[in-house]
Amino acid sequence: MKSHITRRDFLKLGSLTLGGLAFSPFIPGFKSFDDSFVVRIATAEMPVRKQPTDDSRIELTWYRDELVHVYEEVKAEEPKHNPIWYRTWGGYIHRGRLQRVKTLYQIPLRTVPEGKRVLTEVAVPFTTPYRFSKAYGWTPLAPPFYYGSVHWVEAIEEGPKMADYSGPWYRVFDELDSNVGFFVPAIHLRVLPPSTMEPITPEIPYEQKLIEVNLTTQTLVAYEYGKSVFETNISSGVPGGSVRPGEIPTKTPAGKFTIMDKVPAKHMGNSYFSSATTGNLLADMDNYVLPGIPFSSFFTTQGHAFHGTYWHENFGLPMSHGCINMRSNEANWIFRWAKPEHSDQSTSNHGGVGTMVEIHY
Repeated sequence: MKSHITRRDFLKLGSLTLGGLAFSPFIPGFKSFDDSFVVRIATAEMPVRKQPTDDSRIELTWYRDELVHVYEEVKAEEPKHNPIWYRTWGGYIHRGRLQRVKTLYQIPLRTVPEGKRVLTEVAVPFTTPYRFSKAYGWTPLAPPFYYGSVHWVEAIEEGPKMADYSGPWYRVFDELDSNVGFFVPAIHLRVLPPSTMEPITPEIPYEQKLIEVNLTTQTLVAYEYGKSVFETNISSGVPGGSVRPGEIPTKTPAGKFTIMDKVPAKHMGNSYFSSATTGNLLADMDNYVLPGIPFSSFFTTQGHAFHGTYWHENFGLPMSHGCINMRSNEANWIFRWAKPEHSDQSTSNHGGVGTMVEIHY
């Protein structure tokens, strides 16, 4: 079993950030970057309204993965659970199906420690993964790896030859397609520090920690010794959502559970290759391929989990296939806080005694 890198490994790797890339040979002509307020359209299409209300006239439409500059954030009257709109060119767009993104190129690692994998996250709006086969050569895949998604890097290798990129590529491990390597430009992935995995209050016994989810109010509260230590709004499963044969219902189950397993980087839904035969290539309720889901904490054997979410900003309303969608930094908090403690690069202690979870209406 490969293990994640230690703090000493991390310091040895000497991962740098954007500053040194002004002189990088990997990006011809690169001199600066635009770190303004930019959002990615994370649904099939997004109407731009004349005013910040769904009743206002549609001025134009943006489409999936287009990047839009935001000039101003506006708090409107509706919708009550998420009243934030963004003023952009042409009018206003609601933030519910948007993702705020940045472009933060990274200095590539020189090596990956032997026998280990390095946990990374995408630091650009999106990057296209490639695979290689003798029959077809280098082939791009869809969907892309999106900003904030989390992936295990297991090697540094040469990738496809690109006119606009001459640097090294990371080979990414994906447990759904573990027999195939995926390759992305190394400058697009940021190495996560060891603190990302360090436990929070590990000295507190498991029976003194509790996660409570209210499906009516779409809220989550974490308790220690009966006292609230963390609160947020979430997005649970869509009641009555469509499911395909063999899939679990999209409604989040109510009841009492315990945290069972924890996985830092998880591919949910179809694999790239099963998706290629069904056409379900994008992350919507009807198109379910989600690679690199951050910090999943599973609480049922059917696969329900608390996890980070990079495809919407609509917390307070049911949005998921049954899991509990959270902001990625908050999912990381739950991942680090809940027991059992994470013990290796892929899963926690199976069958261990875990933090209690109560889900109700």
